[in-house]
Amino acid sequence: MADAGRDEVAGRVLRAWDVFIEQAEAVDLDRPSRLSGWRAQEICVHLGCWDDHAAMADLIASARAGGAGTPPDVDATNARVTAAHRDASREEVLAALRRNREASARYLAEEPEDLDTALTVSVVGRIPLLSVVLGQAYELAVHGLDLVSCGAAPPPPDVLQSGLAALTDVTGGLAASMEIDGEVTLATPDGGWTFVSSGGGWTVHQAPAGRIEGPAVEGPADLLLEAASGRINPVPAVARRKLKVHDVGGLLQLAPIVQAVPGIPGGPILQLAARTVGGAGGVLGRLFRKG
Repeated sequence: MADAGRDEVAGRVLRAWDVFIEQAEAVDLDRPSRLSGWRAQEICVHLGCWDDHAAMADLIASARAGGAGTPPDVDATNARVTAAHRDASREEVLAALRRNREASARYLAEEPEDLDTALTVSVVGRIPLLSVVLGQAYELAVHGLDLVSCGAAPPPPDVLQSGLAALTDVTGGLAASMEIDGEVTLATPDGGWTFVSSGGGWTVHQAPAGRIEGPAVEGPADLLLEAASGRINPVPAVARRKLKVHDVGGLLQLAPIVQAVPGIPGGPILQLAARTVGGAGGVLGRLFRKG
């Protein structure tokens, strides 16, 4: 998505932030969510920017240092941040969300564009900084769906599409980093997104509605995000034809990504291909576990 430019990425990411913050403002943060042991409070806290947790600043610093650093332990980081701020007031939690939104906005408006393609250390390895920034749209869409269990309105279709764009971009980047040539489309009734990985690079483009070519997973946008994040097991969804898999062999070409990075975005969808053809499949992973 770097080819689309900062304006495209900024529009998608900041729109996703605005929608999520509106959802957070509308719910009781003490209400339990569908994520075991997490209230709306914990979902929002771990997405915020705090004095002891400034993810955007860390990503920029890593990119400036040439991708130096060690990928963070997501579970440990989430546990530390949520424990430290579990008793934060509603106003403090919402302010932390706004700070993180503004940190992304400042990067997109002020930092040199050379940083966009600089590698940074993320939870799934070293990928370009702009892809990580766009990845927020995926996380915000998934956690926006989580907040529905707390009484929030569902994320709108454009936010779900941005989440799928981010998922497609990150998966393409990981395929390219492992020198795996291939392509995958995430298709919805309203259109979708395709990445093509070749020669150590990758491209992402929108796929028109009603036409599916090559390896693809097809379904409603919210269901694709639920499956990709491990919120649902995609195998029964395929059995009920709520999700459809096209060109399983093409999807299986990407299986080494899951083996190398078990927690990647979309890991369950890639493992679904193995299940579809009767492979062992293994335990279905979850993106960032709880985020």
